[in-house]
Amino acid sequence: MTERRTRYARDPLGLKRALSDRLLPGLVAAMALLAALALAGSRGAAALKERWQQGAAAAVTVQLPPEQAGRMDDALALLRAMPGVASAEAVDSARMRELLRPWLGEVPALPLPSVLELRLENLNIDPAPIGRQLAEAVPGAELEAHGIWVARLAALARSVQGVALAVLALVVGVAVAVVAVATRAGLASRRQAIEILHDLGATQGDIAGRFARRIGLLAAGGALAGAALAVPTLGAMASLAAPLSGGVVQPWSALPWLDLLMLPPVAGAIGWATAQFSVRRWLKRLP
Repeated sequence: MTERRTRYARDPLGLKRALSDRLLPGLVAAMALLAALALAGSRGAAALKERWQQGAAAAVTVQLPPEQAGRMDDALALLRAMPGVASAEAVDSARMRELLRPWLGEVPALPLPSVLELRLENLNIDPAPIGRQLAEAVPGAELEAHGIWVARLAALARSVQGVALAVLALVVGVAVAVVAVATRAGLASRRQAIEILHDLGATQGDIAGRFARRIGLLAAGGALAGAALAVPTLGAMASLAAPLSGGVVQPWSALPWLDLLMLPPVAGAIGWATAQFSVRRWLKRLP
């Protein structure tokens, strides 16, 4: 009897029975998993866009025809002396054959053009004058900039980032709706107890605070479970994306750990605020 009275004193509204400790955390866990994937997708797209813009956009390829292969040193000297060129290096023939093997197979007798790779000091430099000056000195030389392709890839990355942020906003909206529905269900099931406490002098803040604390803890626990489920999923995705980032960074170190750690407190805060608003609005309708 004493134990029952103690539990009643701690939970006079019976919220542990009114608010399920399985359904709501399960729903929040699923939404936290989706939020983690959306955040990781947004950050990954932004990182890839930055890498493409800083790497490929500054790279320019120069191709010399086979008959001009003997003038490789002249071309390199000319390019290195040009303003705006940070570096100019010849691409090794073995590397060329390795790059062409998936399309051409083993063709050791095939004459390959001489290829040079340039790095520009500034992404805004127009490489066309460099190509014209080189073609005048070495007939047949062709310059190819990657700016168009990089711009398209950057646009694709921005689109992916926008979709990820839209998904995150949708997840937050659904989370608010789920918490509001759960709160209203708890209020309806404990209406009589709430009216009794209200008549005895309990304020709206007291009642709303009890609901908000309970739902905030449930939401935070569900988000913690969702974040834990997201770790192996994001780790596998980071391993698949490692070649796109150069394969230098370890997949686990590339995970958005700060975002994952922030999910439980943010979910708890959303649950607490939504419950506070829902309960106070409901209590205003009491006679």
